[in-house]
Amino acid sequence: MKLYRFLTGPDDVAFCKRISAALNRGWKLEGNPTLTFDPLKGRVICGQAIVKEVEGEWSDDVVLSDH
Repeated sequence: MKLYRFLTGPDDVAFCKRISAALNRGWKLEGNPTLTFDPLKGRVICGQAIVKEVEGEWSDDVVLSDH
């Protein structure tokens, strides 16, 4: 089955580490990252879609963070 996640967070080292960790667990980038500005907190928010092919069949019981 193919899994999809969309990770978001402030555009900082912690966000880059989350993406790097996912890549090292076999997830792949899907499309371009997105950026927006949060004027209330004065920071850029980043988003990146990731996908992964795994064994099994999809159900609503699948926990994406387990993969």
